[in-house]
Amino acid sequence: MLAVLLVAPASAQSLKPFKDELFAYPAILSTGDGGAYEVVDYQEARDIDARDEVPERRVKGKYVSTGVRKVQKDLVLRSDLGDIRHVAVGTTENARFITLYLHGQGGSRKQGVDDFTFGGNFNRIKNLMAGNGGLYLSPDFPDFGEKGAGQVAALIAHYAEQSPSAKIFVACGSMGGGLCWLLAKDPAIAPRLSGLLLLGSHWDDGFLASPAFKRKVPVFFGQGSKDTVFPVETQEAFFRSIRSKSKGYPTRFVRFETGSHGTPIRMTDWRQTLNWMISAGP
Repeated sequence: MLAVLLVAPASAQSLKPFKDELFAYPAILSTGDGGAYEVVDYQEARDIDARDEVPERRVKGKYVSTGVRKVQKDLVLRSDLGDIRHVAVGTTENARFITLYLHGQGGSRKQGVDDFTFGGNFNRIKNLMAGNGGLYLSPDFPDFGEKGAGQVAALIAHYAEQSPSAKIFVACGSMGGGLCWLLAKDPAIAPRLSGLLLLGSHWDDGFLASPAFKRKVPVFFGQGSKDTVFPVETQEAFFRSIRSKSKGYPTRFVRFETGSHGTPIRMTDWRQTLNWMISAGP
């Protein structure tokens, strides 16, 4: 009985499965840094051509469950920094978890809720949040600098007020990483963060002096080995600088071997990553 009581709180905080067998990493080629670094097998013929009905445009039906659209709304938050258009999926009050996706250059709020692109991985995070009493947010923002970060911070603050106990995760794709790093430095937002996910994104040495770093907010890096926008070697070096600066810091790196710039958005295992952040975070 005691053992059951001891494990119950941890299991109660984890995300229950959703199509895990379809979204699990195909194979782990190698590991390092005490298991914090993994090289994952990625093959375009299998992971795009065989997975999609129309390569890169429409995944096969078994990868998605579109019923989640019933709890999806296109909203506008009025703020002192301007109107913040965003899509919300799930419960907007008393959510257990809140996950935001911040798009890269040329993207919009619509990218993060497209059920069929990127192998159905956005549909999965939508279902994971909605199915676990959570909220998923995909906003528009004006830039990747201070104004954009200010609007995202205002969005986080608004929904955090509606769900004061929620764990908050921010995933940043490509150039969106600039917003992740700015939020990590924001003294009003950093205390609320439970995890940052950098997906095919970049680095910021200033993170090492940020409030989020001092709190040991978990950081996940997903990077394609053939990313021509942000070289994998530089991101790997930054990952190791975090571990060197703070022994035991909760950070993980997944290198998708032969993957390109957009591969981490398609291939990152949301449930595995967020469950790790839930268990490792402050």
